[in-house]
Amino acid sequence: MATSITAPTVAGEHSAIPAALLNVCFVLCVINASFFPTAFFGHWWILDGQGLGIPTDFVNVWSAGKLVLEGHPAWAYDWAIQKQVQVAVLGQSYEGNFAWHYPPPFLFIAVLLAHFPYAVAFIGWAAISLVPYLAVMRAIVGRPFGLLLAAAFPVVLTNTLVGQNGFLTAALIGGTLYLMPVRPILAGICLGLLSYKPQYGLLFPLVLVAASQWTVFLTAGIVAVAMAFASWLAFGTESWQAFFHWMPMFSQAFLTEGRAPWGKMQSIFASVRYFGGAEQLAWVFQWILSGTVAVLLALMWRRRISYPLKAAALAAGTLLTTPYLFLYDVMVLAIAVAFLVRVGLRQGFAQYELPALGLAAALLLFYPLVGAPTGFVATLIVSGLIAGRCGLWRNSVALQPRCAASA
Repeated sequence: MATSITAPTVAGEHSAIPAALLNVCFVLCVINASFFPTAFFGHWWILDGQGLGIPTDFVNVWSAGKLVLEGHPAWAYDWAIQKQVQVAVLGQSYEGNFAWHYPPPFLFIAVLLAHFPYAVAFIGWAAISLVPYLAVMRAIVGRPFGLLLAAAFPVVLTNTLVGQNGFLTAALIGGTLYLMPVRPILAGICLGLLSYKPQYGLLFPLVLVAASQWTVFLTAGIVAVAMAFASWLAFGTESWQAFFHWMPMFSQAFLTEGRAPWGKMQSIFASVRYFGGAEQLAWVFQWILSGTVAVLLALMWRRRISYPLKAAALAAGTLLTTPYLFLYDVMVLAIAVAFLVRVGLRQGFAQYELPALGLAAALLLFYPLVGAPTGFVATLIVSGLIAGRCGLWRNSVALQPRCAASA
């Protein structure tokens, strides 16, 4: 039976934004925009009613920067020392640890933020990192609606609430994919900067080789090496030694011991552990999924498939291939959704696509109520939509390969 497509258009023609998509995005945007002023003045975001800092992820960034300013960058990786600084800045203690585990280049951002008071740095980091994310989403969608879609994405709330780096990660992955066909050097710079999140570097080299994107590949490598060298000059050999010393302990704590509840992590590895599976079984599922995604992406990028679909698949694939994935990292799924929406606005949406995107949004929005790996299910839904598009348009390339073409 043929699949119904809404608002079909010829290639290059822009269709009207479906009312359901527009209305849902508007409501979600209002929720996100109104939440934080309410939360801040209600004393349940950043500072509590006694003026004490609320323990959350951003404290490890600010504390790492503080240690750099005091001349001890390597101490940022020491869990005990980090917690002492965190307790001092928050004014209260807490259970567990907010450990610093990023490569030394990310200390440049940490030390910049540590120049400001904690609350100012928290709000400033969320606001400033939001800007490139909004710009990339606008560019990918190809019209102003991209800004609304970006602001409406449910993980915006989670990422901002804990002061994490999801906006930056999404912006760099989105920038890489948007610029690759038309500005390969700029795309390589974005990808090289992404080396602060090394777990996202697993698929890009494979895809770049498969697609013969050598300029992007080489530029990214040069930028990554330059960042590492600059951090070595700025923070010393000890910072890199500390990073490599503490990484196995961090992996042991979060991927073996489950220091963070498995429901907080959004990978197939964590999903198996969440439902009671053994660590070995979880690794089997993770390796099978990662290998399958890698092979499919390599094949996909060598074939004549619409570039936005390739880009969407790679963005979603980065989330499926890493076992260590929290909900704020699922900000990257917004990039995949933006490419899908770009295609849908130009070619029309199948009847099932908008309801499926709505289900994915609901799973992300209601995660705090269930505490389960709903982000992993949302990623699978979006990946399924991408796969469906690839099958639907297998024999035609309705979009121009230059995904960065003007709207």
